[in-house]
Amino acid sequence: MYDYMKALQERFDEKQPEQLVSAVQAAREGLRDGIDAESRRKLLRLLDAQNTLLAESKLMSFTAGFKLAAGIAGELGTPYSFDADEEEKAKEMITNG
Repeated sequence: MYDYMKALQERFDEKQPEQLVSAVQAAREGLRDGIDAESRRKLLRLLDAQNTLLAESKLMSFTAGFKLAAGIAGELGTPYSFDADEEEKAKEMITNG
């Protein structure tokens, strides 16, 4: 189910705006130049953990919305069909005379 939800999210999720991606990249490069190697490794681990958390929370949010929509659709039952209703009325008229 997890893989299915992830594939659905990738299909319907909007991509990140290019301006935001370039701003993050510029900030990362500016920060990288001002710190030593050990601090840089710590910062990169922090950023990786933060990105993983963001991706997981986006997937959880998408899954929750999908389950909510499926639940609402299930509560509504089968959609009304005028043709099926008319056919049922005609059958009742034939059998009841």
